[in-house]
Amino acid sequence: MNLINLKCFSDFRGSLVAIESSNNIPFKIKRIFYVYGTKQNVTRANHAHLKQNEFLIALNGKCKVTLDDGSIKKTFTLNDPNVGLLKKSLTWVRIFDFSEDCVLLVVADGKYDLEDYITDYSEFISTITNDSKDK
Repeated sequence: MNLINLKCFSDFRGSLVAIESSNNIPFKIKRIFYVYGTKQNVTRANHAHLKQNEFLIALNGKCKVTLDDGSIKKTFTLNDPNVGLLKKSLTWVRIFDFSEDCVLLVVADGKYDLEDYITDYSEFISTITNDSKDK
């Protein structure tokens, strides 16, 4: 649950930010997708992943992201294309308060796999409680 500043190269031509596997993104990238055109008062995500980690960047506009690991719940505002939010596996994510112009880029370390999703919050709490007992 942390924000990571991405190195930005700027000059008179504009700005450039590079995203590199296992460098400024702390995992090997296997999937990239983006969300845009989200309507006012719409919430996205509302799930956790069993194994997958993600890195979220608001390339344009802004949105809020609440991450919940079962103990700590924290809300972040993403509004800078030079800053990304690391969401680790077994973390509940809720994305909301999108600006009309928001483009949210998500970089993941796994391919889409429906079996990796937990979409019921009580099941999520049960999973992390059982996971911590197994350790």
